[in-house]
Amino acid sequence: MAAAHLLAASTSSSSTAAFRPPLRLRSPTHPPHLRLNRNAGRGPFPVVRAAETDATKDAKPKVPGKAPAPDGSSFNQLLGIKGAKQETDIWKIRLQLTKPVTWPPLVWGVLCGAAASGNFHWTVEDVAKSIVCMIMSGPCLTGYTQTINDWYDRDIDAINEPYRPIPSGAISENDVITQIWVLLLAGLGLGALLDVWAGHDFPIVFYLAVGGSLLSYIYSAPPLKLKQNGWIGNFALGASYISLPWWAGQALFGTLTPDIVVLTTLYSIAGLGIAIVNDFKSIEGDRALGLQSLPVAFGMETAKWICVGAIDITQLSVAGYLLSTGKLYYALALLGLTIPQVVFQFQYFLKDPVKYDVKYQASAQPFFVLGLLVTALATSH
Repeated sequence: MAAAHLLAASTSSSSTAAFRPPLRLRSPTHPPHLRLNRNAGRGPFPVVRAAETDATKDAKPKVPGKAPAPDGSSFNQLLGIKGAKQETDIWKIRLQLTKPVTWPPLVWGVLCGAAASGNFHWTVEDVAKSIVCMIMSGPCLTGYTQTINDWYDRDIDAINEPYRPIPSGAISENDVITQIWVLLLAGLGLGALLDVWAGHDFPIVFYLAVGGSLLSYIYSAPPLKLKQNGWIGNFALGASYISLPWWAGQALFGTLTPDIVVLTTLYSIAGLGIAIVNDFKSIEGDRALGLQSLPVAFGMETAKWICVGAIDITQLSVAGYLLSTGKLYYALALLGLTIPQVVFQFQYFLKDPVKYDVKYQASAQPFFVLGLLVTALATSH
């Protein structure tokens, strides 16, 4: 539909010189950066502390970035990415929670769907429809997804990224919950508007928005919390970032056909691989809280090969499909866009998936998203 991890904690009694065992740590002496905000709106929620989790005994603070740099970037803060400046402006914090850096894949997915429909024209009306669909998919529903994910990950972030807005107390619980509802209702409302605008007898865009919102919820929230399973969770994330916006864009301007559903679902396997990239920097906190991400389940060495295999094999399979349907030039174009991704995988990701995750994604993902557009254009002819 989104940092680094783990502190060990110990303390001394304020009243006596006796050492208090870490497993009986209490809030008066608990490090403030592992304490979550308990403002009005909901009752206190349980805080998972590193010292209270058996799994942390083997975890070491090897991953850099446990605290924000004092000279953090305001630009990174607005994008919701690592290296952000600590901010007090509530609207900047709200924007940070929506992680604008994650919006472009959804916006691009809408563009691919519109291109695949074969019915998009560069008229004022069609451009306006596509922009509204992009706002629905990106700022509204992706913003909802990222905010609700941070809400249900607040205990993990108290270990991995205690300086993030929710665990640091920079934003109140009431404000977070209000933001979740506003973004969700805005996204669903725009979906319904688009169906009326397009003259649909069946409100397909609205139902796609409902389905994506539900998927986002069960991905992050108990009891299902799909993200606890590395395979299911990452595939669901890949589908929400690739398939759903593509389907919305195509349904808005044309007809969503079974072959497109199959092709984009296949592409979601590549999305699974891209989602795994973000799991490496969370490995310590995930292990501490029992989340079976693929790096936790298989180890970093095996997981990084699963990651690149899912990305590369999917694109090669799609290129083979395009070739089999007589789309030779499109197949060759997709193959040409896959090669640089492999180069960057060896240059950055396979060397160190934690240290070079941002460099790898910035270098390789533009070629991946261009491949999506090539596939969309191929299916429109």
